[in-house]
Formats: sequence, C-alpha cells, structure tokens
Amino acid sequence: MSNTPVIGVLALQGDVREHLIALAAADAVARPVRRPEELAEVDGLVIPGGESTTISKLAVLFGVMEPLRARVRDAMPVYGTCAGLIMLADKILDPRSGQETIGGIDMIVRRNAFGRQNESFEAAVDVKGVEGDPVEGVFIRAPWVESVGARTEVLAEHGGHIVAVRQGNALATSFHPELTGDHRLHALFVDMVRANRAAESL
Repeated sequence: MSNTPVIGVLALQGDVREHLIALAAADAVARPVRRPEELAEVDGLVIPGGESTTISKLAVLFGVMEPLRARVRDAMPVYGTCAGLIMLADKILDPRSGQETIGGIDMIVRRNAFGRQNESFEAAVDVKGVEGDPVEGVFIRAPWVESVGARTEVLAEHGGHIVAVRQGNALATSFHPELTGDHRLHALFVDMVRANRAAESL
C-alpha cells in the first residue's frame, strides 16, 4: 500500500484550491469532494472556510452530510478551518435557522466572534504540535471556541480565546493557514491521516 494518503477537500464553497495546493505541498494526493462516492475514496477530509450556513445547506443538498457524519463518527481524520471549525462543533452558540453541523469535536463555538469581514486581521499564533516559528494566522470573520469538553485538547489561543483544537482524529482552527504559504498545519494533518491509515492496516 502506498504511504501517500488521499485527502479530500469539501468543495462546496470556500478556499478549496488553496487547500488542495497546501495538501499537495505536504505530500498528500489531494482531490475535491462533493458527493458521497467521492467521500468514500478518501483517507481524510479538509472542510474549508466559507459561510458555515451555506456549507451546511449544500452538504445536505448534495447528499454528503449524513455520510460525512458517519465517517467522522468512524474516526476518519478531518480538519476544519474557520467555517470548517464551526462545522465540526458539537454545538454552536448562535446558529442560523436551519444550520446543521457535522460534529465530532466536543466544543461550543461562537460564529463571527472576531468581527466582520472588514475587521479581518493576521496574527502570529503558537500552535502546539507545530515546530519552529509561530504560525501566521489569517482571521476572516473568524469564529472562536467558547469552551471545550474533557476530551478536546486546546492547541492554540489568541487574545484569550481558543483558536485551535484537536479531539482524536479531528483538528480545527479558527484561522486560514492555506492562505499563507506555510504548510505546517496541513503537514500535521497529513501525518494524522498517515497514522490513522497505519493503525487501520494493522
């Protein structure tokens, strides 16, 4: 079995191309995923930023929401950025009408917590598990994590708020690492997928 993992990017909305490029740079085979049959062929999945309500509705429309929930329950590695973090939350503080999440991380999130689009900013973030200099975080209408459960590990904070978490095979950041050219977080996720594949093949 090739040790190069196949990682999908949920291609319903958001920075799909940038994530595909970052994953390829981190030595994964990267491909867009829109439908259940495409989801079935990947070892892990990135859920990009965008508008979490729209992603939620499109995931239902494309018939991929339930298969996604099932794969996440079965411990498929998944990484959510910005809106993707919201999608992986077990609970949203201020959900829009009809908004659903995939779940998978025991956390409560607040949408648009860092402000509107025109209040977007960049900041250096120390992320546990990422060696070297801090990661440059791009925060665009970013959520933050209000609280986490006992099984969820906090990987980073900014301004006193949680902005990166991990629970088992699920990773999530409030910010967009795919926009900076720094692929260390994607490399961390690729390593998670590799480790999961190795464990499954035993």
